[in-house]
Amino acid sequence: MGYGVFGPLRVKLRNSMHNLLAATLFFGILTLWVPGYWAVAVFEVSMFGLAVGAILRWRRTSPPFAYPLVPLLFAVFWGLLQLWTGRTVSPFETRIALGRWATLLAVFIVGLVLFQDMRVHRWFRSAMVWFGFLVAVLAMFQSFTAGGKIFWMFPTENIERVMGPILSPNHYAAFIEVVLPLAIYGSIRHRRQALLYAGMAAAMYTSVIVSASRAGFMLCSAEIVVVPTLMWLQRRAPGRAVGRGLAAVALLLAVFTAVAGWGSIWERLRFPDPFTLRREFATSSIRMIADRPGFGFGLGTWPMVYPAYAVIDIGKFANRAHDDWLEWTTDGGLPLGIAMATLFLWCLRPAFGSVWGVGVIAVFLHATVDYPFSRPALAAWIVVGMALLTTTNSMHAARAELDD
Repeated sequence: MGYGVFGPLRVKLRNSMHNLLAATLFFGILTLWVPGYWAVAVFEVSMFGLAVGAILRWRRTSPPFAYPLVPLLFAVFWGLLQLWTGRTVSPFETRIALGRWATLLAVFIVGLVLFQDMRVHRWFRSAMVWFGFLVAVLAMFQSFTAGGKIFWMFPTENIERVMGPILSPNHYAAFIEVVLPLAIYGSIRHRRQALLYAGMAAAMYTSVIVSASRAGFMLCSAEIVVVPTLMWLQRRAPGRAVGRGLAAVALLLAVFTAVAGWGSIWERLRFPDPFTLRREFATSSIRMIADRPGFGFGLGTWPMVYPAYAVIDIGKFANRAHDDWLEWTTDGGLPLGIAMATLFLWCLRPAFGSVWGVGVIAVFLHATVDYPFSRPALAAWIVVGMALLTTTNSMHAARAELDD
């Protein structure tokens, strides 16, 4: 076949790359709790290695142009330009942020190349659902029995709402937001496995209730309504199948929540001012943007700059703006903010067209009140979703609609 002596090795590598990508993504989530930087470094280096392999395959697969490459490449270019021109207030933080953006670019390139294969495309969506379900089950059991310890072994300071390997309830909810629509879609589309997928969806949704993330609860609730509605409107499933899938999810959800309880999320929803601190952070961020709308202060520098613009003393270190949109624009100026806005707008059509991809939109919306894109291992799941949507579009253009 023209591969020569290295032919078997290349074939083996080609067939294992999607497994390596999945393993790296799983590793990233399972080590989100690790306080040291080594887990992030392993994740990023692994993704760069996979990207090299994907680029070597690019010549043979010839994937079509994909718009998400533009804003992701721009973010890397913009950070480099800030370093070269001395327009960052902290070169060290900008280099760290550049690593994050380059990692997300690498993830997209790997997905863009691998997901051209329909079998890999379907396998990966299934793997995401199964992993999300297992993490949800782990998170719930751990929440009730581990006393705030990760995997029942490693103590943490946040002893109330640690969800599996993820310390932040909002980050946990963002992770579930990506995979929950896939499970709901399967509960309606796959008649033979409808009950299995419904159970997975119910477990994931229940785990978000246990996490007590208000934004996560509202967005996941919206997904449970939006996914069946879109499937019915787009005639991907008859009304009877949609009703049957919804009924199964609702029944299992009632059982799971009867055990887990609604107390934590109900208490959080009754909180009189849900935007406490976030409002003040947003005010400070807008002032920062007004001072440097062109280049921004440098990628990753929001925590360094914030004290000079703070309107409230919170008594501890403010690590993030709690709004990725504002932080992108603060760090990279209006050019980076606009670039990310175009990425969100591009995602709308394929996400709603695929139905199972609406989780990507949900996380972008969640980013208005939190920072799910700040952790490369978490943001990688969103970018993988974009790669799946991109290759679905190319499959639609080349042949009949990809629809399990």
